[in-house]
This record gives sequence, structure tokens and C-alpha cells, in this order.
Amino acid sequence: MTEARKASSPRKEAMIALIDRIADSRDSWRQRNSYFNAEHERYLQFLIPKGLRVLDLGCGTGHLLAGLEPGHGVGVDFSSRMVEIARENYPDLEFVQGDAEDPALVARLGGPFDVIVVSDTIGFFDDCETALRSLHPLCTPDTRIVISYYSKYWEPVLSVAELFGLKMRQPPLNWLSSSDMGNLLSLADFDIIKRDWRQLVPRRLFGIGPFINRFIGTLPLIRRLSLRNYIVARPTPTEALGPLSVTVIIPCRNERGNIEPAIQRMPRFAEDMEILFVEGHSSDGTFAECERVRDAYAGEWDIKAVQQEGKGKGDAMRKGYHLARGDVLMILDSDLTMPPEDLPKFYNALVSGKGEFINGSRLVYPMESEAMRFLNWVANQIFSLLFSWLLNQRFTDTLCGTKVLRRRHYDAIAANRAYLGDFDPFGDFDLIFGATKLNLKVIEVPIRYASRRYGETQISRFSHGWLLVRMVVFAFFRLKAF
Repeated sequence: MTEARKASSPRKEAMIALIDRIADSRDSWRQRNSYFNAEHERYLQFLIPKGLRVLDLGCGTGHLLAGLEPGHGVGVDFSSRMVEIARENYPDLEFVQGDAEDPALVARLGGPFDVIVVSDTIGFFDDCETALRSLHPLCTPDTRIVISYYSKYWEPVLSVAELFGLKMRQPPLNWLSSSDMGNLLSLADFDIIKRDWRQLVPRRLFGIGPFINRFIGTLPLIRRLSLRNYIVARPTPTEALGPLSVTVIIPCRNERGNIEPAIQRMPRFAEDMEILFVEGHSSDGTFAECERVRDAYAGEWDIKAVQQEGKGKGDAMRKGYHLARGDVLMILDSDLTMPPEDLPKFYNALVSGKGEFINGSRLVYPMESEAMRFLNWVANQIFSLLFSWLLNQRFTDTLCGTKVLRRRHYDAIAANRAYLGDFDPFGDFDLIFGATKLNLKVIEVPIRYASRRYGETQISRFSHGWLLVRMVVFAFFRLKAF
């Protein structure tokens, strides 16, 4: 690729001269601060799956890009000496010398990329908004921008560390808070997915640092004092996805009286719709009713009825996802406490691009009497706060049965299930945690929770409460304090 170099200002020229002079000592400084750098790299490995097309702006000597194990990796740095060392370190990756603020350079980078990493480089930009906006030609709607930077609160600490030779010398930088970076991303037409704060103690300190970072530094409010700020964003959607086919998956067990009403109340909100009943060994003739309804409405709806081999809603959902033919996959609980009439809202939120994982929430609007017991409501409110903190996205109701996503995103969740494991008998958390791990944009659709008209609830206050406690602990160790 053609070499390019453009200095936007005397400030940038001074930066390039300084970085060129200290480039040969860069790797020794990385080793001196090995814990900090290893933890930073490990968190980015958590955010960015292996094998993607990754662009690293401000790649230095190439270690971070190599650590992400990209399928195709391109690193850019304005220091010619840094790029020389990176090429020596990792000849299988592509490194380009040039200014990431140079539009001509950006145009020659190719792309599109799955992930664009801006690790500390935002501090070197002359015009952060313009630099971020120039990345759009390198993006698809699925591209993720991952920005990491030092906390503004740590500016005096890091200045003292440089003074005493504990940190590599840096030129004068932009000191931006997480809010500042979020505002710049919004101005540049990027949509923020989530934020996080890591490394309250950037030193090992004989094992004390890792303990504090895992169990104290991740706590609400305290984590805002951490050295590292992270933001994940995506290009702001500008166009609707267009008409997509839909499969509505209805897991059902002992719901005979709700099968036909589910079809009668189902709105036709897409041109191509499939309704898939997955029955779970009922004792009230539910499967026979599914088959009867399938045949009775054959001329009006594409209905299929199958029986699951295993047990539980999670098993039924996975079977439904495997058999579904639609581009959009929806779960509708067969008790119909989530009104089928609200499904178009979920579909519109997805195809408009507002969200990539659409979660229902029963806890916004007033609900019908007896729809949820008071203690259940209180517990759900508490857990909504916990899960919003654990997942770094808003979740007010993790157990609402209606969840909507595209097939290809479900396939990606299933392909990455090894990290989280097959742990969830109800299926809700498998999707929620998987969507969070893949940095999907989550949007919640409030619904009016109705009381059951047929049969008895299959929710146990204590067993489901214990499940939520288990999921909080699981999420803490797998998604927060890992």
C-alpha cells in the first residue's frame, strides 16, 4: 500500500518527531507496565471476537492488533519508526505509515472493516469529530468502533508518573471524558452501544491489583474512577432494512386454550410470516390442538407444529431457532400475557435499525391486576438495575418472554456460545448475554402485561428468583469480573 504522511498542524508535526524518537523504547515500556497493557489487551479481546477484519488506528509497534488475532488486520500509525518495528514484529499483518486524519490515507485503507479500534489515538487528533466522521466509508452497518482512552481524572497522576520515569513520555494530548467521547461520536453520526470503565489499579501489586479490579473496580460509581474508559459504537442507521421474512416461535406446554387465540390475535405485519409452535410434552392435549389449528388455518397462515425432544423453554427455543426459516426470529410466550398485537412494534424497532436485539419490558406500563405478584414486581425492579450494570446496556425486564433478533445474529450468538456455555434452561439469558457479548444494540419495547386467560402460570416465585440470583452471579464472573 502506498505510504502516506500528512501533518495537520505544527502540533501534529511535533508529536510525530517525539514519537519517532522514542519508538525504539516503546516495547521496553510495554514490558515495564506489562500488567496494565495485558489487561487492556485482554478486555479488547473480550469485546472483539477473533477472525474479524480489524483496523487499528494508532497501532504503535503492532502488539495490540496481533493480540486480537484478526482474520485481516491493518494497523496505521503516523510514526514511520513505529511502523517499521510493527512490520518486523508481525510480517503477516499490514501496517501503514500515515496520519489517520488524512482523508487521502483513509480512502486508501480499503475496507470495509468489522471493527475499528481507536486505542488512545483520540488524544492525538487535531479534530476528533472530523476524524471520527471520516471513518464512515470504512464501515458497514455492522461495523463496531471501539474507543479506549485514559480517564480525565487520572491526568495529574499520569503526569507525575511521566515525571518520575514510571510511564513513557507523551506529547500534550486531548484529555477527554467518557461523556466528551460519547458526544463526539454522536456528532460524527455514531450510535453508542455501551460504555465501560476498567483498571482502578493499573499495577499488579503482588496480586492486590487484580483482586481490586475484579471485585471492587467493577462496582457502580467506583468504576467511574478507573484509569481506562471504553466505548463501543456503531454507525447511526440511515436506512431501514427493508421487508424481512419473520418466524414467530411459540413454545407451549399445557396451553391448549391459548393456541387458537394466538392465531386469531396475530397481526400480519410482514409479507412473509411463519408461525412455529414448539410443544413440550403437555398433559392437556396441547400438541393435538396445535395440529388442529395448523390445519384449520392452512389457507390463511403458514403454521408448523413440532414437539421438542428435550425439556424446558430454552430447549424449545433452540429447536425453534433451528427449524425457523424467517430472517427475523421472534419469541412469543403461549400464555399470551404479552399481547400478540404488540409484535409489530418489535418488528418495526428491528427493521428501522433502531436496535439489533429487541427486548420486551413488562415493567414500564401499569399491568393488569394479578398479572404479576407484588414481590415479583419488586424483585424484577431490583434485578433490572443489577443486569443493566452487569451488561452495560439498559435492561428493565430480563424475563419478558418476547425477544426479537435477526437470524444471522442468533447464528453468531450460537457460534460464540462456547464462552458462556449452555447454562440457561429458560433461554432468555442465553440470548441476552450472547447479544451483549457480541455488542448488539439493545432496544426495549414496553408492553402492557396482561393476566393469563387459560391455565396456570408455570413460573415459580422461588425457583425463578433463585434462577435470577444464579444469573447475576454468572454474569458477574463471565461478563464483568472476568
